[in-house]
Amino acid sequence: MATRTSSCNCGQLSVTYDGPDPARISLCQCYDCQRRTGSVFSVQARLPIEHVTVEGRSNTWTVPSDSSTPAKRCDSMGGTYHFCPECGSTLYWEISNAPDIVGVAVGGFTDPTFPPPMISGFEAYGARWAMNVSELQMPHFEHDGTSHGAQRA
Repeated sequence: MATRTSSCNCGQLSVTYDGPDPARISLCQCYDCQRRTGSVFSVQARLPIEHVTVEGRSNTWTVPSDSSTPAKRCDSMGGTYHFCPECGSTLYWEISNAPDIVGVAVGGFTDPTFPPPMISGFEAYGARWAMNVSELQMPHFEHDGTSHGAQRA
């Protein structure tokens, strides 16, 4: 078992997980996840609530249930997202149809050893280039491509 802590950008809100590697880590490309993250996909872990400790204040936004078939977004059953009132980072969420689980954005852990996703969804919504970034014909850098970082080996 590992103890991992995820936090918002300013550090005011955090989620600590003290348990086994998550049973489900997913990569999602639905439009709601793209808007929530500001990225072309999101990666989230579903964590058993009994192993989760939340510290800090959060504001919430509740997504209503959407019974469309097929589902048009990963949170189609509804849920409540918790985000930092200071910096706005969405850190975790309650899943309406899984009250014993907390969804947590994997990026908040900033842990390169965090296990990889084991399922990918809503790929038809995704940017075609997103899953093969290393194959794009462009320079690839360890950092941001400025003088602060070195080109990848």
